[in-house]
Amino acid sequence: MDARSDGLALVRTCRRVHHLLGRLVGRLDSDEAGVVSLFAGVDGGGTSARVVIVDGEGREVARGEAPGAVVTVVSPEDAAEAVAAAIREAIELASLERITRDASLGSIVLPLDGLWAGLAGAGSTEAAHAVRTALIERGLAHRITVGTDVRAAYEDAFPNGEGVLLIAGTGSVAWGMGSDGGPIQVGGWGKLLGDEGSGHWIGMKGLQHVMAAYDGRSPQGYLYHQMLDATGVRTPSDLVGWVEVAKKREIAVLAPLVVASSGLGDPAAEDIVAEAVTALVSLVEAVFLRGAWQREDTKVVLWGGLIADSGPLAGRVSEALIHTGFSVVERQVDPPLGASRLALRT
Repeated sequence: MDARSDGLALVRTCRRVHHLLGRLVGRLDSDEAGVVSLFAGVDGGGTSARVVIVDGEGREVARGEAPGAVVTVVSPEDAAEAVAAAIREAIELASLERITRDASLGSIVLPLDGLWAGLAGAGSTEAAHAVRTALIERGLAHRITVGTDVRAAYEDAFPNGEGVLLIAGTGSVAWGMGSDGGPIQVGGWGKLLGDEGSGHWIGMKGLQHVMAAYDGRSPQGYLYHQMLDATGVRTPSDLVGWVEVAKKREIAVLAPLVVASSGLGDPAAEDIVAEAVTALVSLVEAVFLRGAWQREDTKVVLWGGLIADSGPLAGRVSEALIHTGFSVVERQVDPPLGASRLALRT
């Protein structure tokens, strides 16, 4: 899903990477075998593919980033190439050629020992299989696993599987682990079947309000004019053509305008925001009920551009969850790092 598309900026400076690398090389010099196992974790979506490479003890060696692609059955090569490009970028930035499995070579070549790729769109078994095949063909690692970007994010938020990760960006989903160790996913079904409370959902509600106000079914207040200005159309009727060609993200970026209009007292915007908050809390509630946990012991981490940190709905959603009895904890979620931990265990 694209909820993760509002994620963190993860590429470190070359100086920091080379500092980490220097410590690792020093350890290699004293190792008779001269062998270091390396594992890569990838978080990939439509915007970018980000990778963290770690050694066999989980110590970070390098990071890289490349333009992303969503996994599809029709074109799995696009996502596979995005992953490969991110790994190549990490190798280049960190000068991994200096690390070797054989001290006499003085450099490292692919494949790595393991790769765990958390990719948007990989929730489909068929699509995940197709992109895994494409990754294997590229010789990136001896062991390759393809999962979802949400699973990678959850691993970093809750390494011990003890809470609920609520994601709301372009899309929305809540994720947890059951007492049997199995995944619990609620939402994340895309813009046509789900994504309630997400940026896209809020943006669409704002556009629908414009049409209702244009018809005379709703007041033409502050939100009405803000949405027209943001889309750049001359008349509301022009929105019909605009929305037909607009990308999901283009609609999602309208969400902050709706939230801001709500803060200024626009009644229509207030109703939309209230409904969005209720929808997001219901995702957490559903995971909680299926997990059969104690409410006061259930921790919730908020992630995604809409609700993480200073996101436009962060305060409202956090307050609503706390009022419902959940414990909201602040954590900086690093999905590719979570994926690297999964690579180590797989």
